[in-house]
Amino acid sequence: MIAHHIHDALSQVRTLQEVILEKRRFQGYSGKARIASGLAALAGAAFLASGHISATPRAHLWGWGAILLFALLLNYACLAWWFLFDHQVRRNPRMLKPALDAVPALAVGAVLTLALLRLRQFDLLFGAWMSLYGLAQVAYRQSLPPGIYYVGIGYLVCGAACLLWPGISFLNPWPMGLAFFAGELTGGILLLRQQETHQQDAGE
Repeated sequence: MIAHHIHDALSQVRTLQEVILEKRRFQGYSGKARIASGLAALAGAAFLASGHISATPRAHLWGWGAILLFALLLNYACLAWWFLFDHQVRRNPRMLKPALDAVPALAVGAVLTLALLRLRQFDLLFGAWMSLYGLAQVAYRQSLPPGIYYVGIGYLVCGAACLLWPGISFLNPWPMGLAFFAGELTGGILLLRQQETHQQDAGE
């Protein structure tokens, strides 16, 4: 009998913890923006592979730079809109704290990119980008839906494969395009589901 009561109490505690974690989920990222970023990566890879630009590291760097700029502007514009106009946020800077969790990994990614460019190690860029972006996703473990953590693990696996698999060329855009399309599509769907759940809870 006592064991049964203890089991019930532990079950209630777990349920309460899940409810608290769900309430704490970060709502600032847009699932639609993330999906659009994945589509941009796929479209960019198709364009880079089409032969419309020269097959040189410099040209491909400009191409991936343009895709990155598009994704950054889109996602952070959505984040800024949420921060400025969501009535539950009330422009409270503390609400942006989860967004800062990814900054160390992204900063290291930028530094590593510069180092690899200086050494002209272009073929290592895809692996470095995927790995560091994967670490950024893992950092959201407590603030975004649990599936985002596994998306991060997927990026880490893809990054390791690109770093260790012989013959991966920076001039072949498909490994990068396909990995980021799959990852951002999955991440975007998870964020959209979180948003739907949040809206349903708010309407109750």
